[in-house]
Amino acid sequence: MVPLPLHDHIRRQSVAIITFLLIAANVLVFLAELRLRAQIDEVVFYLGIIPARYTVPHITLHETAWGLIIPLFASMFLHGGWLHLGGNMLFLFVFGRSIEDRFGHLRFLLIYFLGGLAGALLHIVLNAGSRVPSIGASGAIAGVLGAYFISYPRARITTLIPLLFFFWTFEVPALLLLGYWFLLQFLSGYQMQSIQTATQGGVAWWAHVGGFLFGLGLALILRPKRRRVLEVTPM
Repeated sequence: MVPLPLHDHIRRQSVAIITFLLIAANVLVFLAELRLRAQIDEVVFYLGIIPARYTVPHITLHETAWGLIIPLFASMFLHGGWLHLGGNMLFLFVFGRSIEDRFGHLRFLLIYFLGGLAGALLHIVLNAGSRVPSIGASGAIAGVLGAYFISYPRARITTLIPLLFFFWTFEVPALLLLGYWFLLQFLSGYQMQSIQTATQGGVAWWAHVGGFLFGLGLALILRPKRRRVLEVTPM
């Protein structure tokens, strides 16, 4: 089980409007999914990312430009269940607020959506021919995690960790927590790459890897809206 972050100890100076709007949008879209139970498979087919749609010539030729572009973004707002949604929104809440505060609302959106796009493209390239739809905000949120890894490596993250049949909370450095998270995504993707078939589903590990690396790179390029704030741990 991946350790669950609960809170970061960063003194923020602005309200994370975009983070909360993204969380609200994802929740509302998921509630709409629940109302479309009979048609949900069709929705996921048209709005999910299917690598074969982009990599198999005779399939690509039957797609419109919008049919290829829209899933790259619409898929970021679809989720496969409450756990899928809850896990993604928890990570977005914990790490997104500080990145939005550091880079500002618009540049935060840039990190989020470009991270999601980069993750989707890497997933397509490394799963070429797959006909399994991929959905979720994980790639976009991974972009935020990559930016956090660069921006606040020494931040202390209150983290829930399963240990000896119980759950314990520890304060873990972001460098260690996010480094472990990225390593887990990379190794899982590498392992699944050798056994996954064109019709076999699973977690889009490479979307996480691609989003994280792209967010990391953007954080190195983008200028923060203000000087880095102090990283603090409450007494």
